[in-house]
Amino acid sequence: MSPRAGQAGHPAHTLAFVESPVQLLNVLEWAHLHGLRGAPEPVRLSVPAQARRSPDGAQAPAGAELTVVVLSPTDPMTRGQLRRMADLARDEGYRVRWEEARGGTTAPFHTIGGLAGSLRRADRIVMGDPFSRYVQLLLTITRAHDLVVVDDGTATMEFVAQLARGERLVRWHRKGGRPGARDLLFAPVSSSARRRLTPSDRRRVEVFSSMPVTETPEGVTVTANDFAWTRARFGPPRITKGADMVGTSLVETGVVDGDRYLEAVQSLAKTHGATRYFAHRREHTDKLHRLATETGLEIVRPDLPLELIARRGPIGRTILSFPSTVVHTLPLALAGTGVRVAVCDIDPSWLTQNASPRAQGFLSGVTGTAKDVHRLAAVGLA
Repeated sequence: MSPRAGQAGHPAHTLAFVESPVQLLNVLEWAHLHGLRGAPEPVRLSVPAQARRSPDGAQAPAGAELTVVVLSPTDPMTRGQLRRMADLARDEGYRVRWEEARGGTTAPFHTIGGLAGSLRRADRIVMGDPFSRYVQLLLTITRAHDLVVVDDGTATMEFVAQLARGERLVRWHRKGGRPGARDLLFAPVSSSARRRLTPSDRRRVEVFSSMPVTETPEGVTVTANDFAWTRARFGPPRITKGADMVGTSLVETGVVDGDRYLEAVQSLAKTHGATRYFAHRREHTDKLHRLATETGLEIVRPDLPLELIARRGPIGRTILSFPSTVVHTLPLALAGTGVRVAVCDIDPSWLTQNASPRAQGFLSGVTGTAKDVHRLAAVGLA
């Protein structure tokens, strides 16, 4: 896929939709790999400065080939990280358009209506979450012939597999359950999005991922994300002697029992001498308070995706994790630093009664396909 496949004599303009900090990080990685340029110089226009500013007050350079649209969530932690990532995108010269996409009942209508013109004009659409209902709605408007899916963590693995098998798009931790009323109501839009994400003579589809892709849909271009932008922009980090632990939202998504998770964290921290716990942005405050009280770990709320936090340092010589995206991304971001990533398997007894039937197999697959990590057996619990 040509990164400059616009009309003759004109560079392509790319519109990227992100809903999480990791998605925005991976858009920057994709743009870096494909050589998309930002605005080379501040643009002087005759219109007032206020008219050249995006909704959150940040100036939008007119020469950029990439516009990043942030469909902002309501979660304060995610919003904070997204704002920091948006600043990095602006530093690279790209436009950033901040949309309060969930700021009330009418917000989605205003957001979609305001984006309709840009969607129709865009030559290429980049998205971080093809499972998102918001993104699926936006796909019904665009006329772009180039579609790109960048990593949204382990969900990318499931998206590619479902696309290859022609299945409906359902997140892995929900698969196996009965569709609810909203799922049935939204089914036509979801089916339309799946068709648009299927390559054809008129449509090119690229998946940009650091995750293992074992089932490649026919016609889909898979491009490896090796975190070249992250390694060029940050670090190398200062390495400490101890171990750090990475948190997960498996309890919040209803996959793992909260008490079992706390016991596992406590056992791992004691065995490996971990002192810090980098919280996932979706972890509940009450759960983190309990972790700090009962394990003695220092709880760290990162203000950027962990790949950037680790690359900036300081970071422990060993990073402990449960099955998650970071067991694939951290070895790439920290290549050549000597930091060891160790992943602990999820014991089947930790799963909740409401966990998807596919949960255990999927989590084992996340761990088993990770490269350059040290695999730990599931810790024994009382």
